[in-house]
Amino acid sequence: MTTQPQPAAVLPDYASRVLAVLAAGAVGDAASGRAAAGQDALGVAANTQLALYVADGLLEWIEWQNEGQMADAAACVWLACLRWHRTQTGHLPESAPPAPSRWIDERPELHHRRSPDPACLTGLADPGMGVPTDPKNPDAAGCGALVRSAPYGLIPSLPDTHVASFARQGAVLTHGHPAPWTASAAFALMIASAMTGASLADAVAHGQSWLRDQAEAPADAVEAPATASLAAAVDAALAAERAHPSDPAAALTRAVRTLSENAEDSASADSPAPGSTAPTAALAAQLLGAVHGMAVLGAEPGTSGGVDELSGHVPGWLAERDVVIEAARRWVAATS
Repeated sequence: MTTQPQPAAVLPDYASRVLAVLAAGAVGDAASGRAAAGQDALGVAANTQLALYVADGLLEWIEWQNEGQMADAAACVWLACLRWHRTQTGHLPESAPPAPSRWIDERPELHHRRSPDPACLTGLADPGMGVPTDPKNPDAAGCGALVRSAPYGLIPSLPDTHVASFARQGAVLTHGHPAPWTASAAFALMIASAMTGASLADAVAHGQSWLRDQAEAPADAVEAPATASLAAAVDAALAAERAHPSDPAAALTRAVRTLSENAEDSASADSPAPGSTAPTAALAAQLLGAVHGMAVLGAEPGTSGGVDELSGHVPGWLAERDVVIEAARRWVAATS
């Protein structure tokens, strides 16, 4: 698909929301992962690493468009995901096309292997690019595609049909079951709605309405891990905001704590509950970040400063802090 991004029509606090989606998601991922593993690790899991690469793939597409050059967003994301695969395995998959390095590939903190989803590795290692008519891992119904789908909702003025299409094309690179792509598209639509100023409840309703209209989803999609994780993240975010309606930072803390405790319980259970694993906290955090901007990490609500002005609110304990800030800085520069 060669759809061109439309001229940006963004809110005054657009930079704050972009940084918050990336940073809060990383914080939720890292905090929940520590709880689930029972240790004080400071780095994010492979889910956030791959989400940053998806954002960079979309950024490359946007940069090409800004230069007046036609480009395929799905192909740019695929190449970015192949570059992520290289960080995890030390090499590009056999028969993969050339994937020239970009700034993100030079960041050593993204080369740590932190429990990547096996479906992500096998889907990218399989020759050729997964497409909706020939997806990779057609039985894979896990969360690996869902947790990297937020960047599709960050593209300013992209119509809903394209947000959903982009998210689907990104999901089938590794997860071919309908549940992951429909959950990914619904979540990206929630992020996109929040980025235009919708309340959390309205943004969630927007994505859920789209999801209900999908006739393609099979009967077992409701029980699939991706669908369950999305539902758990939404429930946690809504409950946290109801508990702290005027304190986004407290809401984020509550949502992450709740889902982290669920992850701990799941890790000790014989049969982990669907939607209780660590990536769910990142999803809830991204939703709250898209709605409230960097207020979820302690900035003054409604702050409309740039990424550099707001970067001090990204926690210093986050190992990937500088990468997250740089990714947000480059995204905002290219889209506003």
